[in-house]
Amino acid sequence: MNIAPRNAADSHRKEDAHLARHLSNRHLQLIAIGGAVGTGLFMGSGKTISLAGPSILLVYAVIGFMLFFVMRALGEILLSNLEYRSFADFAGDYLGPWAQFFTGWTYWLSWIVTGVADVVAVSSYVAFWFPELALWIPALGLIFTLLALNLPTVRNFGEIEFWFALIKILAIVSLIITGAYMLSTGFRLPNGSTASVSHLWQHGGFFPNGFHGFVAGFQIAVFAFAGIELVGMTAAETKDSVRNLPKAINSIPVRVALFYLGALFVILTVIPWNQVDPNSSPFVSMFSLAGLGIAAHVVNFVVLTSATSSANSGIYSTSRMVYGLATFRLAPSLFGKLNQRKVPVNALFFSCIFLLAGVVLLYVGDSIIEAFTIVTTVSAVLIIFIWSIILASYLQYRRKRPDLHEKSTFKMPGGRAAVAMVFGFFIFILWALAQKPDTAIALKVTPLWFVLLAIAYAVVKARRSRLPAGA
Repeated sequence: MNIAPRNAADSHRKEDAHLARHLSNRHLQLIAIGGAVGTGLFMGSGKTISLAGPSILLVYAVIGFMLFFVMRALGEILLSNLEYRSFADFAGDYLGPWAQFFTGWTYWLSWIVTGVADVVAVSSYVAFWFPELALWIPALGLIFTLLALNLPTVRNFGEIEFWFALIKILAIVSLIITGAYMLSTGFRLPNGSTASVSHLWQHGGFFPNGFHGFVAGFQIAVFAFAGIELVGMTAAETKDSVRNLPKAINSIPVRVALFYLGALFVILTVIPWNQVDPNSSPFVSMFSLAGLGIAAHVVNFVVLTSATSSANSGIYSTSRMVYGLATFRLAPSLFGKLNQRKVPVNALFFSCIFLLAGVVLLYVGDSIIEAFTIVTTVSAVLIIFIWSIILASYLQYRRKRPDLHEKSTFKMPGGRAAVAMVFGFFIFILWALAQKPDTAIALKVTPLWFVLLAIAYAVVKARRSRLPAGA
């Protein structure tokens, strides 16, 4: 039964006109970069290198390649109907209201989980400089600051993300230039090793830890790409999305090649993979070797802004998703209200309240590290669900609206065959996550969320059936 009657959809169209298109191409390009390049590159790459060795280059290349097709499917459907505000909207159109409900609330949870982790991370980064400061102060400060910055207009979000993403770009480009110079000059490490491309195969080969080490790299690396779909949340608030959205999506392969593969290549060729400390940032090691005494402070500043950027993206995307659900009566109508500046303030406050859980988690104790391994894996599984819904929607779009596909000027390369390939890859990722005890626990826990959603959807569906037609 369709729980969003035609008149409800029509009211959504009228409401949607009030969302302001204040994001320019400059904003969109940097938001896309911010979504594709996460904190994991700066802080988590040491761990992934220790697991997969030089084959981590192939891990990131494969993930980036597969997700390019997801983004092209997303782009083709969004551009086929400019009234869509997000992938939840077109999931509802092509798969049914249940898909819109499940997609919207699952995406909300994935960003809330990530946002809570970011709140805790920001507190630890601030403690690097101010160890005596109570942890709850920077945590609360972050939440209230981002709330205050997002309340005025959507352009504020775009500006914040523009500068945060720019800081990440400058840090990565600086690392690549520094590493390239060290490699070209045959830089000698304190232990006598010389920077060389041969490090990629000399220390146990390209796959030094075998197939299992290669698979282990996917377990961690896939979470680093969570947020790549964020550009799809900006469709209703972007100027000239027909021109700007394809630009942002088509630049994804370049971003992955430059920022992920470029940075990891220079790290692996300057420092042999078996000498990379899995417990510290290889960015710090590289800048320290280059003679930058304040490397730890510089990288701490970069990861602080990266975590803040992620939390900012979470506040933006969850508020827009809940707002969209409310206009379809799949969330309380309270969240479907806009203020005079065309910002969904009630949905914004709702998401910020849940981020406060991060303040509580700061005082849980040592078990928080294990807990975050589980919740970040849960978030990765939820994101894979979202990516799968985008692809499933694409298949239905091709089946139900071949006319729109035929007219599209931004067709997804590979079509249905590419979708089958990416679905196969997602099955491989889920299998990889099942290979380690801590990530396997997350796979067992995640289905509980979908059971909860099914119950909630049944309640919403029953409530809608009792309302008079046109209510």
